[in-house]
Amino acid sequence: MLNHIVLMGRLTRDPELRRTQSGVPVVSFSLAVDHDIPNKETGERGVDFIDIVAWRQTAEFVNKYFSKGRMAVVSGRLQIRSWTDNTGNKRRAAEVVADNVYFGDSKRDGDSSGSYNGSSYAGGNNGSYAGGYNNNRSYNDNYAAPAAPAAPAPSDFAMLEDDDSELPF
Repeated sequence: MLNHIVLMGRLTRDPELRRTQSGVPVVSFSLAVDHDIPNKETGERGVDFIDIVAWRQTAEFVNKYFSKGRMAVVSGRLQIRSWTDNTGNKRRAAEVVADNVYFGDSKRDGDSSGSYNGSSYAGGNNGSYAGGYNNNRSYNDNYAAPAAPAAPAPSDFAMLEDDDSELPF
């Protein structure tokens, strides 16, 4: 079975960080995700508002670097929760449990949220993705982006003469 979701959208509100009774951090937020295909009649794209929950280091990362309006890329799984409300009605809610959260945009000019620009920070995901956090790997706030690659080495290729007479066809 496969339950994997990848979403890209803007936070509709600031993340809310809480802790369980045993002290485990958990953050909740919502993403506004545009529909890919516009409405045929109006030409406008619809929007889905999707609830996201992240745990542990991912929760702390989201709380520290994301705020309302920021673009985020979330990778995780869909979870359906069921409960009975105070009046005895059975209720259900769908949410995405985030395994990974990445920056979907670069730091905006004048932004004081403390987030990083993808060109100066390649966080969390073993330095392979600009600005993200993977819950399965350690996060180092002092990680420096790798140096720019050196100039290409001289080529070992030689120019061939433009003589087509030796071609077998």
